[in-house]
Amino acid sequence: MRRRPPVVDGLAASRLQLPPGPWPSVLDALCARFPGVSREQWRDRMARGRVLGPEGVAVRADTPYRVGLEISYYREVPDEPRLALEEGIVHLDAHVLVADKPHGLPVTPAGTAVRETLLARLVRRVGNEALIPLHRIDRDTAGLVMFSTNPETRAAYQALFREQRIQKYYQALAPPLPGLQWPRVHRSRLARGEPFFRMHEVPGEPNSETRMDVLERGGQAWRYQLEPVSGRKHQLRVHMASLGAPILGDRLYPQLQPGHHQPAATALQLLAAGLAFIDPLDATMRRFDSGLTLPAPARD
Repeated sequence: MRRRPPVVDGLAASRLQLPPGPWPSVLDALCARFPGVSREQWRDRMARGRVLGPEGVAVRADTPYRVGLEISYYREVPDEPRLALEEGIVHLDAHVLVADKPHGLPVTPAGTAVRETLLARLVRRVGNEALIPLHRIDRDTAGLVMFSTNPETRAAYQALFREQRIQKYYQALAPPLPGLQWPRVHRSRLARGEPFFRMHEVPGEPNSETRMDVLERGGQAWRYQLEPVSGRKHQLRVHMASLGAPILGDRLYPQLQPGHHQPAATALQLLAAGLAFIDPLDATMRRFDSGLTLPAPARD
């Protein structure tokens, strides 16, 4: 069995099998594969043992290129800023960890976020290199994320999400919709839109379903409870926008807002508020609730 590279500073190594090419060294191949990382940065990573070959042997700057060679490397972002956001731990046992994620913190490494992710922080915090998220929520969304802590029981908990045997409760603040009947169910077919990171509704057999209700009515906004039956990307955001009530603070829907990739002055008012399921190991009913809250809707 191939030895797994160690976790460094809360980060697991990424893997790459070198493709066919004309490069004389592994360094040349990496520079061609990742043009956004300078040659000097790759040299520095190699010097610090952050690029590994088979069996964990360090790759040097002069290591010859070989097609099909599988290497492991650790992603790094120079001068990655520390986010002034604090995650919470709602529950931790031998099989699962349930975390409370603040708005603006990514769940896993992506783009310029590497160390400052929920996963990396939790690995450092609890010292468990086997942590794996069982589902994802958007960076802009706050609330509960459940992780597997034990590889031996991971498949049983993954099946809860894959087979839709877990209830997920969200709360959202959005404009009033007094002309609709509540509670209601919204079903539609979601597909990738433009740009690539947005979704939109298209004709066809529904592949997404959300149960909706109103928890609190204010003058300019209502508090909604949203229960996604399916787990499509941006499902709740698209469904609310399609009804004419985009979630407050949403800079992707219904229209892409300028500066959407910059930190938002107003957080997306969407909270993963609860998780409930029958535990696959002992058949007990389990319920977890977020300690975070959305502000009360203002009344006229």
